[in-house]
Amino acid sequence: MMRTIARVALSVAALLAGALPAHAAPVADAATVAAVKACVPARPCAAKLPVRVVVVTMFEIGKDSGDKPGEFQLWKERRGLSVTLPFPQGWHDLAYDPQTGVLAMVTGMGSIKSATAALAVGLDDRLDLSKAYWLVAGIAGIDPEDASVGSAAWARYLIDGDIAHEIDAREIPAGWKSGYFALHSKGPMDPTPLPPENGEMFELNPALQEWAFALTKDMKLPDDPAIATARKAFTGYPNAQKPPFVLKGDNLAAMTFWHGAKMNAWANDWTKFWTRGQGEFVTSAMEETGTFQSIEYLTRVGRADRDRVMVLRSASNFSMPPPGVDPAGYLLSENQGYAGMTAALEALYLVGGKVVDEITGHWDRYEKAPPK
Repeated sequence: MMRTIARVALSVAALLAGALPAHAAPVADAATVAAVKACVPARPCAAKLPVRVVVVTMFEIGKDSGDKPGEFQLWKERRGLSVTLPFPQGWHDLAYDPQTGVLAMVTGMGSIKSATAALAVGLDDRLDLSKAYWLVAGIAGIDPEDASVGSAAWARYLIDGDIAHEIDAREIPAGWKSGYFALHSKGPMDPTPLPPENGEMFELNPALQEWAFALTKDMKLPDDPAIATARKAFTGYPNAQKPPFVLKGDNLAAMTFWHGAKMNAWANDWTKFWTRGQGEFVTSAMEETGTFQSIEYLTRVGRADRDRVMVLRSASNFSMPPPGVDPAGYLLSENQGYAGMTAALEALYLVGGKVVDEITGHWDRYEKAPPK
């Protein structure tokens, strides 16, 4: 009870200070909300909830509020997402705020769950997503060459790490860097010709990425003794030793939770290969390419707009161990609990929240077209 009162007090204080935008009238009135809640999921519904921003999270820990948070909980608790919409055709029920038009979802972990959940949301007849912005907001591994744990990166390119050929490393030809290579190619990183894309890479709206980065790049992100200690070990990696910061950096999504310096080198090569040298691997996760593939399909039928998608990943852990540390042991110790989990979740909410506030608080400016 005291925690709830404290959160409400913080929200009120932030509103009075101008940190959160005030809304003169709700996006959806009580009658519309009641009519939508009376509809059966995955069936035709005459009423629709207008959605301005979809916050896409991938997992939650335990309950949706009042316990240890995952990616979803801070949004639900702090944003007052008071309307719960049953969502049996997906991983987790939806949460909606009729005052701001913010909808939050939990896809489940992995590209299969994220793709099917995003498609199911887009086809849900209770929702009007035709003008909605999509904010994918999740934790990630981060390349110590680029940033530190607790940092938050806005992506332009989404690269899939699963669609490929593979030969066991013990049987690869002499001279190959790995046994992993693109479909229709002759070996690792063979650029001649670059094989046709089949979901291996997506480019987000670069103007929207630049806008979101410019809006948030000077934000001070949470720091704590645990992540400060973790980053000190990364001697020779100046960006890894900085306090958390906001940056631009691309995301590689793969269903395999990989780790280590050699895999990190592969991720950098794979990103450069598929982006034709334009991208920079910064964060590793599992879901983005699945989510975005579904949004591409939804765009074709007017249910979404692929130019209104943003991907923000904050670092809960490094994608490789510090110099001289065994990667297997480091990975197993990290799996006991990421040192950067709390900082990463707070960074996601703070950085992503600033963008959500700007969009919902100035809908007259962003409804017709994304910022340029």
